[in-house]
Amino acid sequence: MDNGVVTQRERATAIQTNFVARVYNWMGLGLATTAVVSLLTASSPSLLNLIFGNQIVFFGLIIAELGLVMALSAAIGRLQATTATLMFFIYSALNGLTLSAIFLAYTSASIANTFFVTAGTFGVMSLYGYTTKRDLTNLGSFLFMGLVGIILASLVNFFLKSDALHWVITYAGIIVFVGLTAYDTQKIKAMALQGFSDEETERKSAVIGALRLYLDFVNLFLMLLNIFGRRR
Repeated sequence: MDNGVVTQRERATAIQTNFVARVYNWMGLGLATTAVVSLLTASSPSLLNLIFGNQIVFFGLIIAELGLVMALSAAIGRLQATTATLMFFIYSALNGLTLSAIFLAYTSASIANTFFVTAGTFGVMSLYGYTTKRDLTNLGSFLFMGLVGIILASLVNFFLKSDALHWVITYAGIIVFVGLTAYDTQKIKAMALQGFSDEETERKSAVIGALRLYLDFVNLFLMLLNIFGRRR
């Protein structure tokens, strides 16, 4: 009986570990796609001029990114796993196009340093979210409200252009995305514990989990870049 219990626990742990590893693999591939596209775009004057020299193209890309995230999040249950994966990588590539602007604004050394700071912070909070026994559900609700506040404040500051509000948004954003990293990691772990009806569902769940962690990482990186980035 004990052996059976141990075997069952080991099997559940293995399934959970494999799923979480799959999520992080997809997230890593998404970040790699963004980085490659961003670097290639930054090294192409014609692409930079097309994206940042034409407001219609730039805002069209932003709208396309938002549309993909909302569509992927809302319709994940109806999409095929292959379609969801493709949408995730298209979003990652589009994000790379718009994020290429950071190579124009900041030095390469400060971008690299900020990336490593972000990776370290993200790793620590992911580990905390994975290992903690504390239920972070209530924290997640609080952080979601904070995220909505940051989005609204950012829209207001787009017109106000207030330095003080900019720094409030930056530091509040760091707190929110650090917390969301732990919360989303715990949520992904819980997903694996609940199990999946089939391989297709598991693949789609891995993609949506990767998207959440990808968004946490990228937004945390951008907030930290506001602090650590050295302007050209």
